[in-house]
Amino acid sequence: MPGRSSSNSGSTGFISFSGVESALSSLKNFQNCINIGMDTASSVAFDLVETQTEVSSEYSMDKAMVEFAMMDRELNHYVKAVQSTINHVKEERPENIPDLKLLVEKKFLALQNKNSDADFQNNEKFVQFKQQLRELKKQSGKPKEDGGHSEVDKIKDKDASRAGNERDGLQADREADGPEGVDEDMIVTQSQTNFICPITQLEMKKPVKNKVCGHTYEEEAIVRMIESKHRRKKKACCPKIGCGHADVRMCDLVQDEALRRAIESHNKKRHRHSE
Repeated sequence: MPGRSSSNSGSTGFISFSGVESALSSLKNFQNCINIGMDTASSVAFDLVETQTEVSSEYSMDKAMVEFAMMDRELNHYVKAVQSTINHVKEERPENIPDLKLLVEKKFLALQNKNSDADFQNNEKFVQFKQQLRELKKQSGKPKEDGGHSEVDKIKDKDASRAGNERDGLQADREADGPEGVDEDMIVTQSQTNFICPITQLEMKKPVKNKVCGHTYEEEAIVRMIESKHRRKKKACCPKIGCGHADVRMCDLVQDEALRRAIESHNKKRHRHSE
């Protein structure tokens, strides 16, 4: 058995888990690959929305994000199962060495049996993707999707016709909106107030969103403000007027890709009109 001392006499006191823990560390590094994949799929999906590419391509990216989230969940469950088994053996110190592989498999299956669609709401990157995709569609004037669970449902084969119905619905919405895109101009005009950082009072170039209160700031400005407050042993309050959130933390800030793209798109249009 990997990690067992050659001088083992059958007592768990001679088991070394260093090899297992080293393998777990390497396995956790694979999560970085999953995160990179999710970032890439998100970026492609946002590009497709901006370029008004057909809906089926968006669904492909949505499906990819679901599959990445499923891989991340499965990996987390396996790591938890191994860690739980190791801790159990260390605490119980049974007289005879148990079948660690069997114990891990049982714990892993127990975790997998609890899987549900609600698990995706615990995946931060997946949640950010769905939120920012909706925001970007608002900015670009595209009709929003139905509920954000289409690809989860398709993967589970609950309703094989749902994808087609949603595409028909999206197409009908486009036809109802008309070719002139009147709503798009209104949405962009209303959104311009969100382009200004409440700290610098300048248009943002790299906006970040506060997951707690939902407000956005220029990344450099909010980081500098938080660091300044922390140096004085104080909490940083959200600088947005009227917001009661009194403890803005670095870990609560996420890149607002949808807003960044909306600002860039608005500036490009403004530049073209000025030429």
